[in-house]
Amino acid sequence: MTDLVLVLNAGSSSLKFQVVDPASGEVRVSDHLERVDESGGFEAALAAMQESVEAAGIGRDDLVAVGHRVVHGGDRLRDPTLVDDEVVATIEHLVRLAPLHNPPALAGIRAALATYDDLPQVAVFDTGFFADLPPAAATYAIDRDVAAAEGIRRYGAHGISHGYVAGEVARALDRDLDELDQVVLHLGNGASAAAISGGRPVDTSMGLTPLEGLVMGTRPGDIDAGVLLHLLRHGDLDVDGLEDLLHHRSGLEGLAGGHDVRDLVRRLGEGDPDVCLAWDVYCRRIRKYVGAYLAVLGGADAVTFTAGVGENVPVVRRDALAGLEPLGVVLDPARNEACAGPDGPVVVSADRSAVAVLVVPTNEELAIARDVVALLG
Repeated sequence: MTDLVLVLNAGSSSLKFQVVDPASGEVRVSDHLERVDESGGFEAALAAMQESVEAAGIGRDDLVAVGHRVVHGGDRLRDPTLVDDEVVATIEHLVRLAPLHNPPALAGIRAALATYDDLPQVAVFDTGFFADLPPAAATYAIDRDVAAAEGIRRYGAHGISHGYVAGEVARALDRDLDELDQVVLHLGNGASAAAISGGRPVDTSMGLTPLEGLVMGTRPGDIDAGVLLHLLRHGDLDVDGLEDLLHHRSGLEGLAGGHDVRDLVRRLGEGDPDVCLAWDVYCRRIRKYVGAYLAVLGGADAVTFTAGVGENVPVVRRDALAGLEPLGVVLDPARNEACAGPDGPVVVSADRSAVAVLVVPTNEELAIARDVVALLG
């Protein structure tokens, strides 16, 4: 009998789930339940999910475990971990570092513990891939005692995706992962960059929380900390108002009044001035990080785009890499335009490019499923 893993990714009002065969990579069931908070919470969502799984002919005996994506594991939760009361308490404590992401993950875990009480439950952490960042990359230049007391360091995020994609790049280029220097760009509504050498990260754009780094759908990425102090003192905002601004009213949403990139591409073509500026800010930030990480790595073998925007929007890849030809990054326009939503890794760089440019579909669910079976032996 095939050993299948149920993988859950709980959002604030949604539940994504897949039943995955970790050995073959086959997805047996995949769905996305919306408006979970309006339809009885995660317990009701789990019941609806069970119906879908059973309708696909998959019984409980076919499942060997449940895997959970959790954004923030802090310093204590680094590796894939069997869920118990102590782990649940630690994830709850870390809500202060990921207030939008850890609470729904907790709700999903608690609902799954009740629904699948006979199966091992494993939490896999987005921050885990970056747990061993070099100290110079992980350390913020603030009072070291304050930083130590509050656990302030660069934790990163999207690590499940970055780690998976780095491995796929090695396979696509028929190279040993240990010998590759890579820049991976995970571009979705949330976005992050990572510099990866020999399969291990040496820098990443997200920081203590998932707010830092690239411009995102509704988050600003890098911002002068003085701006936040100014807004608290003079902008008629309290801490909650500032949090709302940074999480929901910034990034592309704040600059262009929308964050659906497909709509923004249309408005860009119409010459909408707000979108034109937002687009320039968005792509400039990506380009800046690519250049910085080429410097950190001392050159790279590959630059890779992944996630919803990175995989499906050729104009982002074109504009983000524009001007990097002197650094050896040369896109092939025809290959790039032809590549949207690929089924597997695709090279879109020109033959003369010293750095390979790839588009690689991410697969966090498969990566989680593999981590689960590796932990369980």
